[in-house]
Parts: sequence; C-alpha cells; structure tokens
Amino acid sequence: MKFIVLFFAIMALAMTDTKSNSIVMPAIFSDNMVLQQKSNVQFWGKAEPGVSVVINANWGASANTIVNDEGLWKVKLKTIKAGGSYQIKIQIGDSTIVYTNVLLGEVWLCSGQSNMEMPLEGWPPQNLINNSAEEIKQANYPDIRLFNVARAVSNKPEFNCTGKWSECNPQTAAKFSAVGYFFGRELFKNVKVPIGLINSPWGGTPIEAWISSEFLGKVDEYKTVLEKVASIDDELKKLNDWVHNHPVIDISSKDADHKWENLKFGDSSCAKPDFNDTNWKIMKLPMYWEGTEVGNFNGIVWFRKKIEIPKTWIGKELVIELGPIGDMDRTYINGTLIGGIEKPGFWQQPRVYTISKELVNDSVLTVAVRVLDYGGGDRAGIWGNNDKLKIYPRVSIPLGKDSVEDISLAGNWKCLPVAEFISNKFYVYKVDGEEFYSRPKLSIGISPITPTMLYNGMIAPLVSYGIKGTIWYQGESNVVQPYNYKTLFPLMIKNWRDNWGVGNFPFYFVQIAPFVYDETAKSFIIREAQFLTLSVPNTGMAVTLDIATINNIHPPDKQDVGKRLALWALSKDYNKKILYSGPIYKSMKIKKGKVVLTFDEAGKELIFKEINGESNFIIAGKDQKFVKAVVKVNGKKLIVLSPDVKEPAAVRYEWSNTAEATLFNNEQLPASTFRTDDWDE
Repeated sequence: MKFIVLFFAIMALAMTDTKSNSIVMPAIFSDNMVLQQKSNVQFWGKAEPGVSVVINANWGASANTIVNDEGLWKVKLKTIKAGGSYQIKIQIGDSTIVYTNVLLGEVWLCSGQSNMEMPLEGWPPQNLINNSAEEIKQANYPDIRLFNVARAVSNKPEFNCTGKWSECNPQTAAKFSAVGYFFGRELFKNVKVPIGLINSPWGGTPIEAWISSEFLGKVDEYKTVLEKVASIDDELKKLNDWVHNHPVIDISSKDADHKWENLKFGDSSCAKPDFNDTNWKIMKLPMYWEGTEVGNFNGIVWFRKKIEIPKTWIGKELVIELGPIGDMDRTYINGTLIGGIEKPGFWQQPRVYTISKELVNDSVLTVAVRVLDYGGGDRAGIWGNNDKLKIYPRVSIPLGKDSVEDISLAGNWKCLPVAEFISNKFYVYKVDGEEFYSRPKLSIGISPITPTMLYNGMIAPLVSYGIKGTIWYQGESNVVQPYNYKTLFPLMIKNWRDNWGVGNFPFYFVQIAPFVYDETAKSFIIREAQFLTLSVPNTGMAVTLDIATINNIHPPDKQDVGKRLALWALSKDYNKKILYSGPIYKSMKIKKGKVVLTFDEAGKELIFKEINGESNFIIAGKDQKFVKAVVKVNGKKLIVLSPDVKEPAAVRYEWSNTAEATLFNNEQLPASTFRTDDWDE
C-alpha cells in the first residue's frame, strides 16, 4: 500500500492556454471528456470579475453567466442522450476555449486506496493482475474514456487537480485502475453507451483522509487535529518557499518506463570510501524511514556503512543482501556500482548483489546505497528483517580463527536525504549533512494519511462534475482502529453526496478481502461496518471473500471485483434483471437448539461449501463463548448448530482476518461477513 507524501499543499494546476492569464479551466474539462447524459452538467472556472461567459455545445445546448466579484463562475449545460463525438466552445470575454471529441454517456468516479489504484499492468513482480498482458492487448474501447487524478494533498479544498481525459487503448488502460477498467468495460458491454471513468485513489490511505473538514469535524476525536491543520498556512508557505529555492531535476518529460534511470544525486561523491559523512545522522536499519527523524519524506536518501571483513575474504567474490527496499536503489561498494533496481513496483523485492573479487581488496569495505522513494510514507527505505541484511563469500571459505560465515549489516548506518520529489521534480539539497536538517518544520505532519488531506486535494476539485455514481475500494488502512469506520464510512458518503448536490447518487463499494494482518488488526470489524453501510440508501457492496490471496493484500482477480460492482449498477441503475449480490443476512430465529438464518438475495437456493473441513461459522450461547458451528442448507435458509451449544444465542460468519467464503447463492456470489449479535469485542 504505497503512497507519495508531500509536506505542504501543492497542486500543479492544469491551465488552458488562452489570451488571458487570469482564465483557468479545471483539468477535469478537456478534449476527450465524457459528460453525463440527459442531465444538467456543471461547468466552472476562473476569470476576470464581470466578464461574460458563453458556452455553446453542437448538440444544440447553450448557457451563459457572468464572472462574479471573486473571479469565479459556474453554469449548467443541458445534455441529451448518449452519443457523440461533440464539440463545446466556451467564450470567456475575448478568449475562446474549444473542447473536441466530447462524448455524452455515463460517468463514474472511482476512488479508495491501493486495490482501487492498482493498474491493469499491476505492480510487478509481486502484485500482478490475472491475465494482465492479454487484458491490456484487448483494451481497445475508444468510447470508454479515462481520467487519472494525480496524487495531491492539501490543507484546504483545491480548485483544480492534475490530469486529462484520454481514450481507452492498451497504453492508457495499462496505467488505469484495473477495478475501474473492468467495471467500466462491463457497463459498456451491457449498456452500450460511452463510459467515462474518473480515477482518484491513493494507496495506503485511511478513510478520514477522504472526508472534508466540515463533515469530519462532527466527530469529536478529530476536532483537535483539524484545528491544527487549519492553523499552519504560514508554516506551509515558509516550507514551500524554502524547498523551491533549490536546484531542480525535472523528470516530467521522460518516458514513463525509464524516467527513474541514471539520475545523479551526489553519486560520484557519496559512494566513495573517503567521502566525509561526519555530519550525517545515524539510522538503525532495517527501518521504515517515516518512523525516524527523516519522517514522511518523498525523494532520495543516501545510506552509508563501513564494514570490516575477515582477511580470508580479501580477493574473494562476495554477496551482499539488503532485503526489500522501497522503492528503488543504486548500491555501491567502494565507489563502484554493483547493482540496483530503477523501476517502480519492486519495493517488496529483496536485493541480492554480487561483489566482484577485484573490489574486495582491503579489510574495510564501504557500502553506499542510494534509495529513491517515489511513494514514500509506507515501507520507505531499507525495511526488511535483520537476517536479510548481510554480506558473505559466494563460495564457502574454511573457517579459521579470524573468519565467519557471514557479517550482519543490521544496525547503525549513516544517512542523509539529498533530494525531495514533488510533482515529477526533484529539489536537490547539499550532501554535506547540514542543509536538509535546517529545513523549516511543520507543527503537524501533512501527508495523505492526515485527515481531510485527500478530500481537499483529490475530491474537492471534482465536486460538481456531472457523475452517475461512485465506486469505492478502501478499508485496509483502517483495520487497526476499525470501530469508528461504522461512523466514518456513512459520513463520507453523505459528505460527497451533499457536496455534489445532485441527490443520493449510487455509491457501490468493495468489501475488503481476507488477509494475514498483524495481531492488532480486526479486518472483520471493517467488513461488518461495510456490510452495515448497506442500510444507507442507494448503496451496494461487492464481496471478495472468495477471491482473496491471504498472503497478498492485493488480490490479482480484479476482473471479478469490477464485474461484481457492475452487477449492482446494471441492476439498480440500468434495469437489468439479474442477481446482483450474494446472500445478505436478514434475520435469525432459534428453534429447538438450532439457529435458522434467512437471507435476501439468496437466489434460487443457498450453496454451502466447507473449506478444509471448516464451515467458518461460529455459534455461542448467552455466555458469549463461541465455538465452531455445523451448517446445513434448507433451500433459502441456513441451519446453524453445535452439539456444544444447547441454547444458542448468536451466530457469526467469517469472523476473523483470514476466513474465506463458504456461503454463496446459486450465481456463485458470496455472502458477506455478518453477526447476529451486537456484543462488544
């Protein structure tokens, strides 16, 4: 669950070239866009106060307004039934903006964390999408249009975002949300109208980051942090000015697959054995650097360590292991590059490099590792286990009194951040160890996990753009503090709906999959909260209990996720007569020592499949002592019992982090996690 961290609010505004520098059109309006059909869609922008704005669309609609005293304008334009392509001309005073290849159709917003963000090409080598290469090859749908919102944080709602609309083809689809793509493709094939998909996710982020301060402020526990966020404008400006007063390396124009390669950040000096690192700080590795004085830093950090090796190793070929590094590295021995990975997606890949015997010419070796983290704040740096950091001879050497099998590299390393990455630019600092730590400080960290920051940076700029509905995949980052999700998730839905101002638009979401979280996590409480959110009008949930990869938080089967989300939309919004959900727990009755459960959306009949002899149902009496249950199907009802519970009082299903689906309907759609009781954990 990777994410980029910014220390101050920064937004690369997409400005339309016009005759007036005061004219700004939000990036969400561009060539190739899809507008919501049969609706009154909003257009808005900035211009000189008092200037007239006239919009003409060549399907026959027009609208006009006057820029207000604050330099803002907004107007509604009537759209007709799906079709295109069309042209839209906007006259702002003496300036003209023309948008071409515009379609009318169905527009959906896609948001959440990494499982929504995960692109169709995946994040190789560990995080893959099933059949990805063939899916990308076949992704030629010019009437599906894609808009990726660039990652951005802000302490205040932003007017604009960075991104542009593009036609769906193998190149654009590969970089787009796999879940979003499969959802949109399913709609397109069934509804047969243009589909617009706006993708605005950020991996590793909690739900509170996606809620506005107005709404989050209604929850007592967030009031203090929101007050701090509201008070740091001057600090942000000071930090912003300081960072931007440094040399810049701009990689925005480089090819996406090679943009990180062969960059230089003091390599010629920092890698050398005789480099003076006296003023560098100490970091104990392995360690995520966000938990150190470096903090939620996004950019380049150098690590250096001198190692004394046995004399018997001199002149021998050695192997160095560094464990996984987030995200990329260049590794040097005595100033010579011996290996590195300079492509995204390898943050879980252990680094194992060979040291040629020619470099092993002294009893002291200098290891220098330059780490580039473009998605910092989560597993940034050299972060594996202690036993994964070591150096040893490639070929075993007979042990003598001065020899060992291997030498651990875990422990103290010298380190220094030397470049900060913001909006495809590196701001480069001196390598003497003094400059970075003189950087202006903020009284509160500004990052994508800070409450309200992603709403401000990545949702606020989209508010009012005409949409049919939203799909959402998030929750993994809230599993350690799961109980307030029951409040926060419905609150976020209301927040977005109220701010869009178009009523209770469809909001369909994915229930998080089973995964081996650490012992502090309770993902089943998140799943229950998501299940309970179905009580919010016009919502729907795609269950993934049967398509998980227990040891990978990013299941590769995104096809079924997208399809299951689409089933809700096809049934509820496009009048398709289909079974759109797995069984939804409805009620419980106790009869003669057995619990009888009834379900909505059971289809023709319930289907129960044990997994390795486990039902994944548990049952308890009034003593609240849960034991494994026996389960029997009776048509559309389920009978649950245990010989050890004579007077049952409650049943729970999938009540653990890793339990997988055993209950389905005849369409093989799984039932959600649920419980019949409300006892506190």
